[in-house]
Amino acid sequence: MTNKVNEQTGAEEIRWDLSDLYESIDDPALQNDKKKVLELADSFIDDYKGQIANLEAKGLKKALQEYEQLLEIISKIGSYAHLIWSTDTNNPEYGKLMQEAKELSSEVQQKLVFFDVEWLDIDDERAQALIDSEELEHYQHYLETSRRYKPHILSEKEEQVLSAKKVTGSSAWNRYFDETMGAARFELDGETLTQQEVLSKLHEPDRELREKAHASLTNTFKEHSRTLTFIFNTLLADKHTDDKLRNYDSWISSRNLSNEIDDETVDILVNSVTDNYSIVHRFYDLKRELLGYDELYDYDRYAPLLKNEKEIEWDEAREMVLDSYSDFHSDMGTVAGEFFEHNWIDAAMKPGKRGGAYSASTVPSVHPYVFMNYDGKIRDVQTLAHELGHGVHQFLSRGQGMLQASTPLTTAETASVFGEMLVFQRLMSKLDDPKEKLALLIGKIDDSIATVFRQVSMNRFEHAMHIHRREQGELTTDDFSRLWRETQEDIYGDAVTLTEGYDIWWSYIPHFLHTPGYVYAYAFGELLVLALYDEYTRSKDGFSEKYMDMLRAGGSDWPENIVGKMGLDITDPDFWNNGLNAIERMVEQAEELANKINN
Repeated sequence: MTNKVNEQTGAEEIRWDLSDLYESIDDPALQNDKKKVLELADSFIDDYKGQIANLEAKGLKKALQEYEQLLEIISKIGSYAHLIWSTDTNNPEYGKLMQEAKELSSEVQQKLVFFDVEWLDIDDERAQALIDSEELEHYQHYLETSRRYKPHILSEKEEQVLSAKKVTGSSAWNRYFDETMGAARFELDGETLTQQEVLSKLHEPDRELREKAHASLTNTFKEHSRTLTFIFNTLLADKHTDDKLRNYDSWISSRNLSNEIDDETVDILVNSVTDNYSIVHRFYDLKRELLGYDELYDYDRYAPLLKNEKEIEWDEAREMVLDSYSDFHSDMGTVAGEFFEHNWIDAAMKPGKRGGAYSASTVPSVHPYVFMNYDGKIRDVQTLAHELGHGVHQFLSRGQGMLQASTPLTTAETASVFGEMLVFQRLMSKLDDPKEKLALLIGKIDDSIATVFRQVSMNRFEHAMHIHRREQGELTTDDFSRLWRETQEDIYGDAVTLTEGYDIWWSYIPHFLHTPGYVYAYAFGELLVLALYDEYTRSKDGFSEKYMDMLRAGGSDWPENIVGKMGLDITDPDFWNNGLNAIERMVEQAEELANKINN
């Protein structure tokens, strides 16, 4: 196998140091924790099984603290296993460790499932009295949100069976998908590249290269289509089974419950976005004109306006992000700086490494880690800002503890997208050349279109495939491709010509499998941030302090309450339209800049 040697960016050696979790896969501390967590689980059973209904507030607080300790250990093991595997999905030892971690987690969950079952079995009046008690004030939100699962929880034995089967069910199929795509290789101009390397070519100024990259991706996706179709069908059926057993009304209901948002609010968000697809058409008509094309194809969507886009070295990207964060709030810059200083980032591109980017919160007693594939483009700087936003959020919310540090997906994207916005605005303020300003603005709108409109179009595809699987049975590859084309034609209209090869591009997107229903959260986060940033520009005094407090709150309150302290009402139907109007204003700004340049 050959690999293209790209220009050096300085990110080639940016590898994380996971020793704050464990020194290695053979670390005695890792082996000890595997034994310890099982022993603690058995002790927890001895102390509390059959007793939850009899606990007073003080006793329930003690039980919750011990429960958190158990979850912390098992999450630490799982985080380490997943992180090290992500950097080399072809390594069988890493795959083995990750599988062992999942099996151990399942075993512990089976032991602990009685805790949730017994807590939810308590009558509502007594449960509310406990929730309202002074002793349990810290855990109030966790206890409140957990009670909403009462109609959907099964018996202890049934919950144990579902937990056990998940290891060889959905979890196993997701791992198979990741390893299949991690091992896949793509031929491009005589070179053998990874998926991430070829996807990056779609952002190159060379149209012929983009077209070739598109063909390379399409061909390899098609080669794997039988396997990917089977994986998709299996996981769709698995979710349907779970939803039926738990009495959820629809395929998205469990996700909305987890996101602490009602179905109606999600429907308003989705409908608001789809009703404004005309913004997408208007933008791509403008971009086609700016690029000088008669027709804009799907592989042209992310084409940069400037043909000599500057490669941004890692150190420069670091400076851009840290300066932007520090200017907003010194604590934000300090926390982000620790990711660089202590090697909490893995940015090097290499064969076997998972594609994409994420920030892993790990556990409150340690710290988050950022994963990405840095290729030196301006979008990679934005990705770095995005993931560090998550990282800062996760770092600051650790004080809420294991049960309340994590936010629901609806607000999980807030800090990440806000971080991107800070970097974008800083870059714009430093540019004098109208052409450079326009190029950067077009890139930002590209990102907003992808984050809001494309993610909602993918939600529409998800909806279609889940409904098809439940009402008509297994989907063929052609069925998936037909549904994908229909939902993509809705968003792009006549502004973008979708190639025949693009029909198979549903098959590589991991969110559909790992976290069904996730994608609308991106739109939620982007529109929320547009509103937040507007508030910031209008009332800077005290805003940054309130914003940092919002991040520290983590998942300790309802999303509408946490955001409400910033002066925004996410339950107001007009809220989403305000965010969409902000995107439209960016398109208008781009049109004005283009006219100024041309005249």
